[in-house]
Amino acid sequence: MDETRQREALLEAIENIADRIDEEREYLTELDSAIGDADHGANLNRGFKAVMEKLEAMDDDADVQEIAKTVGMTLVSEVGGAAGPLYGGSAMTASTELEDGITAESSVAFAEAFLEKLQDRGDARVGDKTMVDAITPAVHTYKKSIEQDDLPPLEALAKAVDAAERGVEFTVPIRASKGRASFLGWRSTGHQDPGATSTLFMLEEILAVAEQYLEGDTDVDATSPTIPDEEPEEE
Repeated sequence: MDETRQREALLEAIENIADRIDEEREYLTELDSAIGDADHGANLNRGFKAVMEKLEAMDDDADVQEIAKTVGMTLVSEVGGAAGPLYGGSAMTASTELEDGITAESSVAFAEAFLEKLQDRGDARVGDKTMVDAITPAVHTYKKSIEQDDLPPLEALAKAVDAAERGVEFTVPIRASKGRASFLGWRSTGHQDPGATSTLFMLEEILAVAEQYLEGDTDVDATSPTIPDEEPEEE
């Protein structure tokens, strides 16, 4: 895509994310009320409303790096709790990878930088029952699909979303080890993590926009094409 199309796609994805968070805010709050402060939906919704106001006031010639950085800065300043610094700070750091626009290579670099900053800032790893449980398999799947399996970006992104969905499901039976949910001990089991859920919503909206701008097949799952589904039968 040329620079103008990249900018259009990114702005549309952000707008769709803002709309999705607004639609799902009560559900996210419900999830958070079980193991947290019951404010995840409201905080994120407030943050993305502020993001949309900032983007509407930006110059028409702002590039994708500047847009991504603005999203991050706004979330840091407007979203309370841990979500603002985690989502926003990670987006700010990762935005530097988009200096030359959005390509398969730069999107992988953005995803890796986002995840690295998220883990450093939140000190969370897979299995801690946080948003990391959704974004880690998504990033690893996307990177492998692009760099090892040589898949087109749209197909790789679809696989990443499926991996994130599996990560969200993974949070339900496990015990929280980070954040306020960890105070509940074993009582945190049986509940879906709100941060992992909102991460999935964002990735789903990014995929929906990518389907409009990129060519390819999205009817796939996170299974690697280099790994057979079944063992070959012995002759």
